[in-house]
Amino acid sequence: MRAAAAGGARLGALLRARRDAVCRAMAGTRPAATAGIIVIGDEILKGHTQDTNSFFMCRRLRTLGVRVARVSVVPDEVEAIAGEVAAFAARFTFVLTSGGVGPTHDDVTFEAVAKAFGERVVPHPELAALVHDVFGETAARRPAMKLARVPESSRLHYGTDRRTGGALKYPLVSVRNVYIFPGIPALMERALDGLSHLFRSEQTRFHSRAVYVAADEVLIAPALDQADAAFRGRVSLGSYPDWASNYYRVKLTLDSESEQHLEEAHRFLLEKLPPGVVVPLVADPVLPAATEVYGLAESGSALGQKVAAALRTIEEALDRYSLAQLCVGFNGGKDCTALLHLVHAALERRYPERQEKLQVLYIRTVSPFPELEQFIQATVQRCGTERGRSPGRGRAVPPAARLAAARPARQVQDPAVHRGGLHPGGPGGPERAAAAAGGCPDGHAADGPLLAHPDAHVHDGPRLAPVHAGEPLAGLDIQGHLGVPAQALRPLLHPLRQRLHVPGEHGQHDEEPSAALH
Repeated sequence: MRAAAAGGARLGALLRARRDAVCRAMAGTRPAATAGIIVIGDEILKGHTQDTNSFFMCRRLRTLGVRVARVSVVPDEVEAIAGEVAAFAARFTFVLTSGGVGPTHDDVTFEAVAKAFGERVVPHPELAALVHDVFGETAARRPAMKLARVPESSRLHYGTDRRTGGALKYPLVSVRNVYIFPGIPALMERALDGLSHLFRSEQTRFHSRAVYVAADEVLIAPALDQADAAFRGRVSLGSYPDWASNYYRVKLTLDSESEQHLEEAHRFLLEKLPPGVVVPLVADPVLPAATEVYGLAESGSALGQKVAAALRTIEEALDRYSLAQLCVGFNGGKDCTALLHLVHAALERRYPERQEKLQVLYIRTVSPFPELEQFIQATVQRCGTERGRSPGRGRAVPPAARLAAARPARQVQDPAVHRGGLHPGGPGGPERAAAAAGGCPDGHAADGPLLAHPDAHVHDGPRLAPVHAGEPLAGLDIQGHLGVPAQALRPLLHPLRQRLHVPGEHGQHDEEPSAALH
């Protein structure tokens, strides 16, 4: 019985593979390129370091039309690495390794890849010259020269640094279809982005849709079974519960190489799901910010009118000052997140092709939550802003910074305050104009941001205008303008507040000597 079942499973798999091949032939396309990723490092297996490199590689390769079929983590052992490299190289179009490149005893990736293909490790003259230029060493047994000893059939690939447009100083080493990346996340990401042309598959493009459901998997399982049976081999269906979300219980994903099949499966799934369980959720509100925010402002609705009033204040600031003269206070709170989103929308609409970044001021406390810092960093990166920090407690803070930290959200009782627009009146005029957002209707300070004209430096952060007691402060009360309670803003803000995985925060090594070569 067991043998018969196994035979039936193999036959079923064979029939499905044949059906997929027929579908691809009818569509005139070849199978997608595949990749296997090998993460190398004892520190990963021991739990000393969190791997983020495979996550980044998977996402980036998928955008290039490459299907990642396997991810493996192996120790710093020549035999283990060599065995995995040989197996992956025979099975996948591309093999990407991460880690084990450096001058120390546990950096054995070059040696292991050479062993996988029956080659010797030899000094590469071009790499030796680079090592000499950086470290000033030429002796064969010096630690740095280990970076120059590679498998004898190695090829060198010089990528393009996207930040500068020039060539990267240190090349990526490949042997046959194996590409040997460094373990430091920043270096790995820079190398992969700079050499994306090596992996790009022009004939393959992956299409994806997501459906958010406010129901448990048990309730929607029958619909998922029907959809999977109807589109198996053409559309991949995934179901991922999220117990931490306040807006949905399960995220469903549909992926396909055919946009037509994807849309058919999407319609089929929506028809089969129980009524009322699908939740409308914008997973990425940053990309369509200008269209969506201004669409709401022009809708004529009560909320749209409040958003329009807030946008008029922001636009007035943009009329009066350049981006170099403005900064937005951002500490991760709900009010300043709303303000940053509105400012980002206004900038995208006014300067869609801008290169200059908006400055963001983050006043750091002594011991902030790591999740908060990750959220701030990820949000700033997604909005294309430039973050600066002001000192937290325990360091000398200039008077201007102290005032900014204390007063950005407070309703300032001053006749010169003009809520709803910038008011340059009073001593200093426009030079001291600031728009503060995040105040509460009852006049108490909240966790709001600061939109300021910067005239004074705040240590290593953006410049901030010195606003003194008794002087006018033009205010923008986001909550007052929107006229809605904080909980009503949650559906708008939640996608920005979701737990974000920030590649590069944790990597495989604290440092690698090869970093000096990049």
